[in-house]
Amino acid sequence: MQHRRVADRINVTLDPEYAAKLSRLAERMHVQEGTLAKSLLSTALDGADPDAEHIVDLLDVIPGADARTQEGIAQARGEGISLDELA
Repeated sequence: MQHRRVADRINVTLDPEYAAKLSRLAERMHVQEGTLAKSLLSTALDGADPDAEHIVDLLDVIPGADARTQEGIAQARGEGISLDELA
């Protein structure tokens, strides 16, 4: 049985208003932005319900998620490579 390796590091891009808010909070708390971001993300993940029926609700609150999904599907159709071609 293979075990999946959990990512040690991820990169997150924030919208400018969230980046500014994170920066202000970190400055007030006298901590690095990355340290605060890690703590906030960990807290959010601890509170997230991984049950499949709740995943859709979680995805629905992400601004622009549906539009980005549709854009990705369109790109894959035009630029994607079928699995058969990779073999």
